[in-house]
Amino acid sequence: MLQISRPWGAPVLLPLLAGAVRAGFPSPAEDFIEQQIDLQRLLVPNRPSTFLVRVAGDSMVLARLFDGDIAVVDRSLSPCDGDIVVVDVDGERSFKVFSRCGGRLQLSFANPRFPEFVIPGDAIVEIWGVVSGSINPRRRASVR
Repeated sequence: MLQISRPWGAPVLLPLLAGAVRAGFPSPAEDFIEQQIDLQRLLVPNRPSTFLVRVAGDSMVLARLFDGDIAVVDRSLSPCDGDIVVVDVDGERSFKVFSRCGGRLQLSFANPRFPEFVIPGDAIVEIWGVVSGSINPRRRASVR
């Protein structure tokens, strides 16, 4: 279980630089702070229904969820087509891409190397929540 180092009631404000920083060709950076951001408010808008879970494996790479990432999951959200969900299929919990086709539930991987995911006709399927964000630690050794 991940723990936040401060109590929920105390916001942790971090500086947000004015202007975006290009990920392509370099550009002169603005040298001042535009505002402060509370990561809790940004990532956890509905605290009572939100949990964090670590991603294991590479079945969601096209959805930009990578092995070792931390997914922010909101149980209060109703899944829409294209959402990433945490789902139990016959007791096995995993991440899948949610969609409905002709009123029929479809779950799929977000990695073309994986075969099509077929939900068995008698399967018990429970959607645990919708992935509303993720944290991608670059220096994984510091967060484990």
